[in-house]
Amino acid sequence: MPSEHSSKQYDLDLEQIRSKVLLMGGLVESQFHDALECFRHGDVDRAGRVMQADEQVNRLEVTLDDACSHLIVRRQPAANDLRTVMATIKVITDLERIGDEATKIARAARSMQERGVVSINHYETVRVIADSAGALLHDALDSFARLDAQQATRLIAQDKAVDHEFRSIMRNLITFMMEDPRTISSALETLWVAKAVERIGDHAKNIAEYVIYVVEGKDIRHTDYASTAQSAQG
Repeated sequence: MPSEHSSKQYDLDLEQIRSKVLLMGGLVESQFHDALECFRHGDVDRAGRVMQADEQVNRLEVTLDDACSHLIVRRQPAANDLRTVMATIKVITDLERIGDEATKIARAARSMQERGVVSINHYETVRVIADSAGALLHDALDSFARLDAQQATRLIAQDKAVDHEFRSIMRNLITFMMEDPRTISSALETLWVAKAVERIGDHAKNIAEYVIYVVEGKDIRHTDYASTAQSAQG
């Protein structure tokens, strides 16, 4: 049986890791916001800074993965505590991938600006989905910080709206390309940006699912948990 001292040290170590994960979350949230501003204004210099920030996010992923591995080896957490550590590792992975998607948006913004492609009001095309995915990411990080399973459940349902918005954007952009071939290059870049935003929404939903896993001990991936939970509450 672990001593009270070792248990307290485990709690302290885990809290330090969680604090750094939330720091990483704040970085990728800023990275996403900055990438969208690059796409909106064609700011090449800012796009470069978004890409540089991704290197910091990648380093944090490696550092935090290592810290989690050492925590498991040193403290040998029991089932509930081990579940928390494993979920935290998965959150770290999703945050790193959000950083990758933000970098894709910055690259697209730089490419469009440097090539001077024909614009189809590209930012307005993705504004709604970007707002939705940004709110989803912010709230997912909040639910992780507070381990709020109810909030996490609501977020999982909201991701469907982001997916629906992406399909609508795709249909509209295909129409633009068919009607005016001059917009093909711009439309494709915008479509890739919209897809990156949609993927960010997916990763935010994953974080919400891990919160439920920690709090309730249920692995709800690939299930319709949100609809079932809402029906039960109703």
